[in-house]
Amino acid sequence: MKWITREFVHVDRTACSWLIKKFIDPQAEFIFAPAEKIEETTKKHRAIPFDAPEVKLGHRNGKCSFETIIEEYRPNRSNASRTRQNHTFGRHSRHSINA
Repeated sequence: MKWITREFVHVDRTACSWLIKKFIDPQAEFIFAPAEKIEETTKKHRAIPFDAPEVKLGHRNGKCSFETIIEEYRPNRSNASRTRQNHTFGRHSRHSINA
């Protein structure tokens, strides 16, 4: 299946792509498009949009797209739950990792 998100990948989009490929769709192909072209490109490629404005698999109710995808697809609960906890910790942590 093809999946589409906004261009200029950031942390949430990278994490979402990994989650999709690892737990939901091992054959996933990703398309990165300008935000204003998401709807048009989604239709053209019959892709599933994520982490973009006004899409089902985007930010909602204070949750990031990564968490929304877990709620919608319910991948292997033990692995995905652990992954979500790690992702959430990283997103909200007040501590930084110094190299």
